[in-house]
Amino acid sequence: MNPRFKTVVISDLHLGIKSSKAKEVVRFIKHHPAEKIILNGDIIDGWQLRKSGSWKKKHTRFFKLLLKMLSKEDIQVIYLRGNHDDFLDEVLPLEIGNFSIRRDYIHESFGKKYYVVHGDIFDSITTKLKWLAKLGDVGYTFLLWVNRFYNNYRTRKGLPYYSLSQQIKLKVKSAVSFISDFETELAAVAKHKKCDGVITGHIHQPANKMIGGIHYLNSGDWVESLTALVETFDGEWKIIYFEEWEKARRAENNPETLPVNLAINPKLPSGMEPYIPMVSH
Repeated sequence: MNPRFKTVVISDLHLGIKSSKAKEVVRFIKHHPAEKIILNGDIIDGWQLRKSGSWKKKHTRFFKLLLKMLSKEDIQVIYLRGNHDDFLDEVLPLEIGNFSIRRDYIHESFGKKYYVVHGDIFDSITTKLKWLAKLGDVGYTFLLWVNRFYNNYRTRKGLPYYSLSQQIKLKVKSAVSFISDFETELAAVAKHKKCDGVITGHIHQPANKMIGGIHYLNSGDWVESLTALVETFDGEWKIIYFEEWEKARRAENNPETLPVNLAINPKLPSGMEPYIPMVSH
């Protein structure tokens, strides 16, 4: 399959928890082949697997797809360690053919350099107060549990997916302040490393914007936002929202479906505008 994108970045899939959208991300990758796939941390949720999480067949299918692509296609897969898959510290760095596991990475493309890192090392709670981070993880897991049941109800009513947990976070002043501080710090790190931009994850907040002359990109997640970053062959970076892309795909496959409203949601924060690419079969 010919690649449609130069680069695809996915983070925060959290395989091992019930709220992980493993089936959706597999479908997304199948329809968005790229020359390079960057898995930017928290792909496996080791924290939850040690407690109450469970590994499902759908989680294994994600890695089977990547292995199949690596064996048949000329692609590069880079897996960067996150805080929830910190067990990877035991094998870092690892490189086997076109597959590698690293702590961070410099992505060079179209004459620009991007510092790629999960981002947890710039979160003082995660690094210095790990016990507090894990305590907060319990509350976050509960929030995702509520989000899952809420969206099951919406599905039964024929309503689209809605990230209740994301909206709650955006309304909490301290969370908004943390996100802003996190973004500013990552942009400063990229500048220090003489990079043109930074690509991160960790905070489950997709973004594509400029901060102090640095191109700040966040791939979001696959438990709340269901988003990914793509780099086109023109060097342009876009955020793809899975739900919007899926609506477009279904509409194209069913000509009798009423036209889908793909207008940008005016309530979305700046830098989170969805990109709806042409669907492929």
